[in-house]
Amino acid sequence: MYEVVILGEFFIDRLGRIIIITGHYGSGKTEFAVSLAMMLSADDLQRLAPARNTRLTPAGGTRLALIDLDIVNPYFRSRERRDLLESAGVDVYGSVFKTEVTAELPALGASIRAPLEDSDCRVIVDAGGNDSGAMILNQFGKYFLSDETTVLAVVNANRPETSTIEGALAHISAIETITGLTVTGIVNNCHLLRETTADTVRKGYEFCLKVCEASGKQLVCNCYPAGLVCPDALAELTGDLMPMGLYMRQSWLDK
Repeated sequence: MYEVVILGEFFIDRLGRIIIITGHYGSGKTEFAVSLAMMLSADDLQRLAPARNTRLTPAGGTRLALIDLDIVNPYFRSRERRDLLESAGVDVYGSVFKTEVTAELPALGASIRAPLEDSDCRVIVDAGGNDSGAMILNQFGKYFLSDETTVLAVVNANRPETSTIEGALAHISAIETITGLTVTGIVNNCHLLRETTADTVRKGYEFCLKVCEASGKQLVCNCYPAGLVCPDALAELTGDLMPMGLYMRQSWLDK
């Protein structure tokens, strides 16, 4: 169960109405997107901090939507958790097809634009991995106004493509170049799946600090797998802690 102290104020308060999640394949961006959606869902916010609920949701409503724009990667798509998300009050948009057997087909539904056009709806956008996958964001560029859009780059220092400062910087630069958007902040999601330890998170923290220093970006939060790593073991890290729910990883895959 999440605790209010884990969420902090700065991480949540910095997020715009539209939150675009980018990241290389294997970075855990989809897990981050789903975990964030579950955290921001009306039920979780009411349970965590009723007073904060009024600040985090638009006036006059508590609508929250997740748009899955990852039509390149056939694995670990946020729309695979449609039932879970919708049961938590999160509307899910993505493929024009609703059934799992057709979910891998690269066809986006026209309804995707609805939450982007609704000023009373907070929207999480799960963009495709790397710059090629993020290219689809260009179709919706007119909605991504700078004063209400947050672009986050999820970085996993244990992935080969982003295991060096140069590689991480090149990845971020490629996303910005192909989309014309500016990455707002860096999310440290250094992990080894179910073998992740506090030291794994600390490794990513030190790495992301160097990426931020070289890029001028801001470290937004440090992710850790809830139930596997105790947040108390990460108390010395600056920046907010983000509990990851492991919603996308079925346990049989780790055996």
